[in-house]
Amino acid sequence: MHPLAHRAQAGLVTVGGLVAVMWVVFVLNLLLGNLLVRTLGIAPRRLDGLDGVVFAPLLHGGVEHLAGNSLPLLVLGFLAFLEGARRFAVAVAASWLASGLGTWLFGGGLTIGASGVVFGLFAYLITRGFYNRDWKQILLAGVLFLVYGSILWGVLPRLGSNISWQAHLFGVLGGILAAYLLKRKRPAPGGTDRFGA
Repeated sequence: MHPLAHRAQAGLVTVGGLVAVMWVVFVLNLLLGNLLVRTLGIAPRRLDGLDGVVFAPLLHGGVEHLAGNSLPLLVLGFLAFLEGARRFAVAVAASWLASGLGTWLFGGGLTIGASGVVFGLFAYLITRGFYNRDWKQILLAGVLFLVYGSILWGVLPRLGSNISWQAHLFGVLGGILAAYLLKRKRPAPGGTDRFGA
């Protein structure tokens, strides 16, 4: 099997599996009377709410909330996985942790949902081409920006909204950090490494 086809297949299984876990957790939370959301969401600046950094992206408040995160997570996660499992893992981890920690430090109330990870993957895919100076990745970034660019309004505070702009903003910062950390190494001028010929 061609390496790209193999990565595409692995990406579908991995990202599809993550989304499936979110749906299973959603059903389990319903059966438990919303216990998981109450105990495993991010409770800002409370020590007992810190575990939400790990668990909150798996939790959702309703079918609409979960469905709204599922499709972009599938699309963006799949595209990120095409570069390889390690890069995908770093992008997801950076987005997940930055979103969660930023929300825990600066959030306004109990927070759940995978939108911070979605925002992080979007930012990763948008910025990596510029770090890598790769025209194909920049072209993909342009297409993604046309399709999903309007989500970036979600990083701005909105009065009267229960949407966590903090999760979105810090997810974006995590995605940009991942793109920076994963930028491709460039050969030194003259074809030698930095230690000489």
